[in-house]
Amino acid sequence: MTVLRRVPGTAVDVALAVLVAVVVLLSVLLNFAVEQGVLRLFDVLMILGTCTALVLRRHFPVPVALVALVGCAVYYPLSTVDGPLLLAFAVALSTVAAEGRTAVAVLLAVVAMLLVGYGEVSGGQRHLDDTSLYLFAGWLVAAVAIGGLVHNRRAYLNEAEQRMLAVEREKEEEARSRANEERLRIARELHDVLGHHLSLINVQAGAALHRMDAEPAQAGSALTSIKQASKEALRDLRAALGVLRQVDEAPVGPAPGLGRLDDLVAQARATGLAVRVEVDGEPRSLPPEVDLAGYRIVQEALTNVTRHADARTALVRVSYSGQDVHVQIDDDGTATPTRNVHRGNGIRGMEERARALGGELTAGPLPTGGFQVAASLPWRAAR
Repeated sequence: MTVLRRVPGTAVDVALAVLVAVVVLLSVLLNFAVEQGVLRLFDVLMILGTCTALVLRRHFPVPVALVALVGCAVYYPLSTVDGPLLLAFAVALSTVAAEGRTAVAVLLAVVAMLLVGYGEVSGGQRHLDDTSLYLFAGWLVAAVAIGGLVHNRRAYLNEAEQRMLAVEREKEEEARSRANEERLRIARELHDVLGHHLSLINVQAGAALHRMDAEPAQAGSALTSIKQASKEALRDLRAALGVLRQVDEAPVGPAPGLGRLDDLVAQARATGLAVRVEVDGEPRSLPPEVDLAGYRIVQEALTNVTRHADARTALVRVSYSGQDVHVQIDDDGTATPTRNVHRGNGIRGMEERARALGGELTAGPLPTGGFQVAASLPWRAAR
């Protein structure tokens, strides 16, 4: 790729060197025809050598400018027919300024003026009048100024390109961040939907197997609970997949929220867990994301109780205030390593839900025994 990028620049440099050489040689030939002078091989070689150095002007701007200056300093005193070889020096001088070496370009221009002045004074005969000297100085100033403008434009374009690249990188990072957040959200939803119902099915299936022979009626009740839990699991799974597929369909049931807390409690009670519910404050309509987060936190907490805690009772307390809704789940089970030390996906998912709304969640053993999950979810900010 580097070689391909350099080819166009090299071709331009070669074309420019050839153009300058042709212009100088044509001017010399015209002067030769007018003045009937003698065109020597030395003159031609000096012109060609000085112009050939321009091919390397971008790679070695200062050395090429020095070569052009020395070439002009040698050519003009010794040539038989003068030509505009200073054009090669002007091109080299402009290149030095375009590469950001403005101070060096100014210094070379001053040296060129001093050399011309010295030649005019020491030669005993003036070759340039005052007007020509002013024009020569003006050409040198113009060459440096053009090079400076080219340098500034390159810097501006480079800065604009860097800004565009930075914006593109920022967009890519933002898209990647959104994709990661969406994956986490999907993982939480599937974990909460499937984990809760599958845990209930697992507990009820164990109870049904244990009571199959001794208590057929209790086994039938457990199988009925399994059927209901599996139906709920399929319904919630279809709803989650419908959202992922962006299917515009009517919902198959009420949206999960704290208004369906009785369903969660009934499912937990079906496993033999004595669940009590307390509501403090006046229940209110919550933003959908807050309502869903509260529901999922209670759901996951009760799932952990039935799966890990070996608890007999649980208390679900929902407190409404003017700023947030507080959800707390206490049980009298044991704080096993699975619940506390290793902090599985369930607790992490609950913490992520609370943080996403600007709230907080704590989960840990109680001093008097048992385990507590408490979450504070701001609803005014979400609304």
